[in-house]
Amino acid sequence: MTTHKFIRTALACSLFTVPCSLASAQAPGGAPGAAAKKPLPLEAARKAEFTATQGSWISLDVSPDGQTVVFDLLGDLYTMPITGGKATPLLTGMAFDVQPRFSPDGKKVVFVSDRSGGDNVWTLSLDLKDTTALTTGNGNVFYSPAYSPDGKYIVVSRAGSVFGAAKPQMYHVDGGAGLPLGVLGPQIKVNGLTFSPDGRYVYGAGRQGDWQYNAPMPQYQLVRYDRQTGQWGQVAMRYGSAFRPALSPDGKWLVYGTRHENRTGLRIRDQATGEERWLAYPVQRDDQEARATLDVLPGYAFTPDSKAIVVSYGGEIWRVAV
Repeated sequence: MTTHKFIRTALACSLFTVPCSLASAQAPGGAPGAAAKKPLPLEAARKAEFTATQGSWISLDVSPDGQTVVFDLLGDLYTMPITGGKATPLLTGMAFDVQPRFSPDGKKVVFVSDRSGGDNVWTLSLDLKDTTALTTGNGNVFYSPAYSPDGKYIVVSRAGSVFGAAKPQMYHVDGGAGLPLGVLGPQIKVNGLTFSPDGRYVYGAGRQGDWQYNAPMPQYQLVRYDRQTGQWGQVAMRYGSAFRPALSPDGKWLVYGTRHENRTGLRIRDQATGEERWLAYPVQRDDQEARATLDVLPGYAFTPDSKAIVVSYGGEIWRVAV
C-alpha cells in the first residue's frame, strides 16, 4: 500500500495538562444574577483529580478567529489556545457534556449534555453568564449539534432512544419545537451534520437500518439536504463508507472519514474538480459497527483560513495542512 505523508503539528507538547475534579461546580443557569441551580440531583461521593497529557475520542472545534480550540474530554468541556498549552476547564462536574461547537460570532458554544437528567442540546456563553437548554425532555438522544453560518439556527440529529434512527432537526436559537429536515424513511439514520458555508446545504452521513456485528461495507454514505428544494441527495459513495463531513470556510474543500482495509482515515475532495486524496491516514477507529452514540467519528474542524484542519487522534490534537 502507498505510504502517505502529511504535514502534522501537535498542539501542545503532548496534548494538554488538565487538573480537574468530579465535584467541580456546574456552570450557572437561568437569568444573570439568579441563584445557581444544580442541574443534576447527583452528589459526588468522592473526588478524582488527574493530570492528562493524552485523551481518546475527543470532539473539537476551532473558534471563528482561529485562536482557540474547544474540546470535550471524559464528559467535560475545555478550551485551549490553538498554539498549544494548558487547557482551561469550561464546564466540569457530574453532567456528561460533549460535542462542542462554536457559534459563528465566537461568543457561544453549543453542546450535548445530560445535565437536565437526559440528553438535551444546550448553549453556553463563553463569559459563563448564560447556560440555556435549547431542547427539553429526557427521552431523546442527540448527536453533533452545529450552528448555521448566520448563527440563527442549530441542526442536530435526534433519536427517540439509543435504539432509534436519528433524524436531522433544525432549531431556532431562541427556542421552539424544531422542524425536521425533509422526509426520510423510518429506518434512515443521519448524523454528523454540518452546514455548507453559504448555509444552503446541510451535509451528513446516512445509513439504512440499525447496526449489526460483522456488518458488510458500506454502512454510511455522505448525504446532503438542500434547504431551497427540501430534498436529500447523495454526495459520496465509498466501499469503506463515508461519514463525519467537514467543509472549509471558503467552500473549496470537503473532508470526510472513511475506512480503508482495517483502518480509518480522512479523505479530502476538491469541490470544484471532484478530485480526492488522503488527508490523514490512519487516524482512529470509527464506530460503524456500534450504535455510534457519540457519532461515527469525533468532531474536527477547519481553521478559518481553510488551510488546515484540527483533529484529534492517537491521543493528541493535530493541525493537518491541506
